[in-house]
Amino acid sequence: MRTTLTLDDDVVAKLNAEMKRSGKSFKETVNEFLRTGLQMRQEMAKTDRFKVEAKPLGVIPGLNYDCIGQLLEEAEGPFHK
Repeated sequence: MRTTLTLDDDVVAKLNAEMKRSGKSFKETVNEFLRTGLQMRQEMAKTDRFKVEAKPLGVIPGLNYDCIGQLLEEAEGPFHK
């Protein structure tokens, strides 16, 4: 299929560098990278999303949980920065 496509300058520069490196034509290079990008998109859609599960940490008596700076100093010492 023939079509007209407007490419950004940075994309053209990267395609030209890849053409020079691989020795392939512009058409071959564009098709290869489009196939790769579309395949990656499909594979990413199939993977499960990463989920973070919160766990209770408990309360340590004597610590002020309202002051992050104090908690860091208690946990990591005065040179935590």
